[in-house]
Amino acid sequence: MDYLYYPQPVSDLIAAFSRLPGVGPKTAGRLAFYLLRHPEQAGELTQAVTKALQDIKQCTVCGNYTDIDPCKICSGERRDRTLLCVVEQPRDVIALEKTGEYKGLYHVLHGVLSPMEGIGPEQLNLSPLFHRLEGVQEVVLAVNPTVEGEATSLYISKLLKPIEIKVTKIAHGLPVGGDLEYADEVTIARALEGRRQL
Repeated sequence: MDYLYYPQPVSDLIAAFSRLPGVGPKTAGRLAFYLLRHPEQAGELTQAVTKALQDIKQCTVCGNYTDIDPCKICSGERRDRTLLCVVEQPRDVIALEKTGEYKGLYHVLHGVLSPMEGIGPEQLNLSPLFHRLEGVQEVVLAVNPTVEGEATSLYISKLLKPIEIKVTKIAHGLPVGGDLEYADEVTIARALEGRRQL
């Protein structure tokens, strides 16, 4: 690692940035040297991180990140309380909200089942989900189409089957503007399964 040749505080800063997801050694080095050249922005970054860590917590109802409890979505009077969408991470709530199409409530799992990584049902935010089902008519499973995501969807749907609540899964398929010839077989198969009448 090149950053081992820098003064120790710089090496430590680069190493810290490198531990962030999606940040490689080169990007970490650029970030570190940028902050050294612009110490005022380093101060702003430090304050923003500190404030976020102090003020942001998990909503006690849905598990989403929030600065008020319950969060704005859970306490929103215009939300459809018969619909409950289960997602992997808080960022998935934002992705769905940006569409403007979904008007129900959410439940954030904070991960998916992954026995290889030691993540079982106990490590997920699953237990509170089953305490929220009164009045819910449909649970929408909106987890990523990975092996772990599919296993998590199947696990939740099996647990909900005796309760006789409608369980649906979002369709996965071709992106808008994508070419059919460049799509993989699984994506094309999912697109065919999720087809609807025009």
